[in-house]
This record gives sequence, structure tokens and C-alpha cells, in this order.
Amino acid sequence: MNKIIACIDGSALAKAVCETAIWASKRLSNGILFLHTIEKQQQHGADDLTGSIGLGARSALLNKMAELDEQRGKIEIQLGNDMLDAAVNSAKSAGLTDIEHKQQHGDFVDALVALEADARLMVVGRSGDGHQGDFKALGYHIETLIRQVHTSIIIAPKDFIEPTNFMLAYDGRETADTVVQRIIQGGLLKGLICHLVTIKNSEDAHKEKFEQAQELLKQEGFKVIASYIEGDISSSLMNYKKEHDIQLVAMGAFSHSKVRSFFLGSNTMRMIENCRVPLIVLR
Repeated sequence: MNKIIACIDGSALAKAVCETAIWASKRLSNGILFLHTIEKQQQHGADDLTGSIGLGARSALLNKMAELDEQRGKIEIQLGNDMLDAAVNSAKSAGLTDIEHKQQHGDFVDALVALEADARLMVVGRSGDGHQGDFKALGYHIETLIRQVHTSIIIAPKDFIEPTNFMLAYDGRETADTVVQRIIQGGLLKGLICHLVTIKNSEDAHKEKFEQAQELLKQEGFKVIASYIEGDISSSLMNYKKEHDIQLVAMGAFSHSKVRSFFLGSNTMRMIENCRVPLIVLR
């Protein structure tokens, strides 16, 4: 696994995806693969409109519809190539040399699943091509992608600003400890201030494990700000993020706790929609 795969489309978030991928590539010393997929749409030439002939439609008009679909397909290919060229040029301007690009037809998620064996990290936009200008809307592919791939994913917001800190919600479960190890071993967040946050509960073991996670991160060179917070999980974490100017959020994908119900249950998409900073789903 050695590529940062960045998914480029025609949305307003493409620039942020490109910048996020360049940042990750520099920090991890991995090459970038810019990917553009052209998803299948209903082609008018394939519609069964034979019954329309009897209502006075002329076959010449139906042929014209098919020609327009063919022209649209060619334009989509050219547009995709132009976007890929722009992304490659941005990466070169940033000093990167290990750069690839790929355009293909098919489903966005299927394309990433097929490339996963070569992926170190995937970068996608929070809203896709179907949500032009709507930065709260979530690309409908993202939840499916999170559930199908085993590679860590960065979900880029509208604007990318290189982060100096990150927040990690810790719940004391085995999967939370795995996420801590991934952060230590991965290298992407090395040198960033870690806000290690947990929701208070009455279990003594929870506090002990939280302190152990804090100490482990410190031993590995992280500056850690550890905080116990109270209240509703989702609102408490979002309030903490706002109050402490958190610039990146890291979360695990396989927790089975209440934190999981916030991050990957019914509120997962709400979290991503409301998060205006890069969000990493660690696998």
C-alpha cells in the first residue's frame, strides 16, 4: 500500500481534495493517484421510445437524442481529463514528483474498492458533484465507501487549511486503543497537537485506560491535551471542537460503544455534514 488516492470530480470541493491529498503525500512521503470516475447515466439512445413513433415522434429526433448523449459523453471525458491535468499540475507545483492519474467509467465506490490494494490513504470530498455549492450536503457515496473499504479515509471540507492540531474521541474500548496505535504508527498526524477527549462515566477502568492512552501518545512524542467532558456525546464533542479551534477530527470505524453510535450510526453523516475541517476515518 503506497498511494494516496484522491477522488477528483466537478464539485466545488475538488480543489480542497487536491490540497488535502498533497498535504498527506508530503507528510507520508507517498505518491498520489488522482482518480476521476464517470458514472453511468441513463442514455436517451438506450430508452425504449418505440411507442412514441405512433404518437407522431420522428425517428430522426430520436437519433438526434442519441447523438447528443454521445457528444455529452465525449465532453465528460474531456472535462475529466482537464480536471486531472489541473490536479497533476498543482501537485507538481507543490514539489511532488510521484504523481499518477486515472480516469474510468463506472461506480465511484467500486473504483476505489478495486484500487484499495494499492492505497495507503483515500481522500474524498464531503459533498460530491451532485451537490454543487451546497457544502452541507453529503455525497451519497461516502457512507457506502466507509463501510466497504478497509483503508483510512480523509473526508475533505470546503476549504483545506493545513492543520496544527486534531481531536480524537476515546471511549476505552479495544477499537479505540487500535486507533491510538494507528495514529502513532501512521505518521500522518505526527507533530500535531492531540486533543484526546472522552465523555465522563462512572467506570474506574475507563479513566485508567484514558490515562494510559494519554501517556502512550506522550511517550511517542505527541503533545497531548486530555479532557473529560460531560453531556450528550454529539453536542459535547462538537462544542469542544468549536471552543478549542480543532482543525482536524480523527475517528475510528469499528467501535461498538456510544461513541460509535455518534460517529458511525445514524449520526455519522450528520457529523460529516457539520464538520468544517478534515475528518479522518481510521481503519
